[in-house]
Amino acid sequence: MNSSLNAARRERELAEVRDLVVDVLVVGLGATGAGAALDAASRGLSVAAIDAHDMAFGTSRWSSKMIHGGLRYLAKGQVGVAYESAVERGLLLGRTAPHLVRAHPYLLPLVPEVSRRHAALVMTGYRVGEGLRIATRTPRHLLPGPSRISAAQTLALASPLTSRGLRGALLSWDGRLVDDARLVVTVARTAAALGARILTRCRALELSGDGALVRDELDGDTFTIRARTAVNATGVWAAGLHPGIRLRPSRGTHLVLRPETLPGLAAGLHVPIPGESNRFALVLPQPDGRVHVGLTDEPVDGPVPDVPPVPEEDVIFLLAVLNSVLEEPIRREDVAGTYAGLRPLIAADGRTADLSRRHALLTTPDGMVTIVGGKLTTYRRMAEDAVDRAVSLGRLDAGRSRTAEIPLVGAVPANGPESPDGARNGNDRNGRNGGNSGNGTNGEGDQEVDRLRERYGSEADAVRALMAEDPWLAEPGPTGVTGADLVWAVRHEGALDVDDLLDRRTRIGLVPQDRAAALPLARAALAY
Repeated sequence: MNSSLNAARRERELAEVRDLVVDVLVVGLGATGAGAALDAASRGLSVAAIDAHDMAFGTSRWSSKMIHGGLRYLAKGQVGVAYESAVERGLLLGRTAPHLVRAHPYLLPLVPEVSRRHAALVMTGYRVGEGLRIATRTPRHLLPGPSRISAAQTLALASPLTSRGLRGALLSWDGRLVDDARLVVTVARTAAALGARILTRCRALELSGDGALVRDELDGDTFTIRARTAVNATGVWAAGLHPGIRLRPSRGTHLVLRPETLPGLAAGLHVPIPGESNRFALVLPQPDGRVHVGLTDEPVDGPVPDVPPVPEEDVIFLLAVLNSVLEEPIRREDVAGTYAGLRPLIAADGRTADLSRRHALLTTPDGMVTIVGGKLTTYRRMAEDAVDRAVSLGRLDAGRSRTAEIPLVGAVPANGPESPDGARNGNDRNGRNGGNSGNGTNGEGDQEVDRLRERYGSEADAVRALMAEDPWLAEPGPTGVTGADLVWAVRHEGALDVDDLLDRRTRIGLVPQDRAAALPLARAALAY
């Protein structure tokens, strides 16, 4: 079946699902929900997956876009969580999504505030992480090992760093997503190719093991989807459909800096948080040239909003941590955008920063499975466990999970990580990192080819062909996104309006000024 998602397919499948009894109904189309739809469909089960808003509307689009091996969890004694993270990272890097997930270098600057003892402890942790890489059979060419580099090498990779007292840096590697929302859409499209019905703008008003009362948010029509079992994958909103669940959401805030704010930053940074032995702020250069700075970990009380606000104290905190290692401080007015996501942590005593990231399954007697906790890196395993439980409760005729072997739409063979040596050449005039090809010498045309391959994988040529249909389709807008990117999202990635296009299929909307500038392009794409 075709993987393309669009308005016409939604309308057709919305009509079909009213007359069916599906094997599995999934509510929530974040990473875990889309993953559950893919897992169930790949076992030959009939699937309907719905979301009140859009794919990746919630927490899944607000991450640091890291696919990490779980070192922080290992330091807290959560060996199982760390190992699971390393396994899933290896699958994404090498098999299921090598076009979307790559290894990326990160520096821990050895400034005077980082003692030699602390540096030694961190390097020990990195070496333990290397042991996890070996244990999970992730090839070295996909994920290089850690090393210590000199002050000169450090500044060549990250020239905004202060040189005062700099002893060098610890260089480590971890997985990085091109775009977290893009991963979710790709998982959903892969599920659609296997027959899953992916239905956005469909709100579950009531949910049980035998189906849901659903409202079409586009026309207000209410109807029932009947199912043999159901998976509640609504994350921080799970208690609304499964009363009695106790969650303790944690807010993770990021700042968005424009490409020109930190020129010469070719590697990510781990910046120690004062007073914490195992917590770091992350400075994450993005493929579009922007730089994201995060990550807070603060408890959130009260009703869960659709889009979490960013308190000013989070911005001030992150700027203070970042400026502790920079030659020239970043000012508040240099912050072009902010965003925050809420982690669906299982309630327990203590700080949210110390709560386990292990996921949990909760069930009801009538066959509804709720999946909570976890993190983006382990979405596939979470989905597998949820469907395993649903199959058992519903006594469905299905085999084992196959998703560890299924390449996602667009997947191409992995070519290894970005080269930090190539990245030293800095950013191109569009703000994109110059190291994707390993030599940093590509011309503008080659850079656009690289951008498309990193974004679309094996579908890149089809997007390039779309650019040739009309001159405006090839013109780059904010962040380098073209009209063809947006038209492709409408035709094949289920985008229904400008919000889908600017806030989730692309991330232009992270900077309000860029979003406003791109509105005419998005409207033209919807009308094309």
